[in-house]
Amino acid sequence: MRADRLAVIAVVVGAASWAVLRLVERSGGLVPALPWTAPVALVLLAVAVVVAGRPVRRWTRGDRSRPLDPLRAARVLVLARASAYAGAALIGFYAAQALLVLPDLVVEARRERFWMAGVAVLASGALLAAGWVVERWCALPPDDPSDDDPPDDDPSTTPHP
Repeated sequence: MRADRLAVIAVVVGAASWAVLRLVERSGGLVPALPWTAPVALVLLAVAVVVAGRPVRRWTRGDRSRPLDPLRAARVLVLARASAYAGAALIGFYAAQALLVLPDLVVEARRERFWMAGVAVLASGALLAAGWVVERWCALPPDDPSDDDPPDDDPSTTPHP
């Protein structure tokens, strides 16, 4: 996963969210309030991603005392990638929420929304970081090229007359 791709996702989602939220607000609609549970849930999800990735990390670092199901490792990789992409998209969405209320920070309710959106951006960043790190944990170490070459005295490599 490349950082520039995640940045593009955050910027595109942020711009689209800001445009839609601005349109809703200008047409007289109310933008829904940000619940305090959103950042908490995002942080808990980030912790769950890291916990799910720990066995894969141990195995790829050489601790093979416990077997690792390849399907589980693949699922952890998919979870990590999805978490990074979702974190990037949510950073854009919550940043748009913060930018929307930025001109009206003198109003107490708008200031509270700004701070809640800021906390949600940080929590989304934690989810993105957890996904990024766990995806790196899922990478297999490079193969040793000397292991692929059979020894010279191996009878299976000797040509038969």
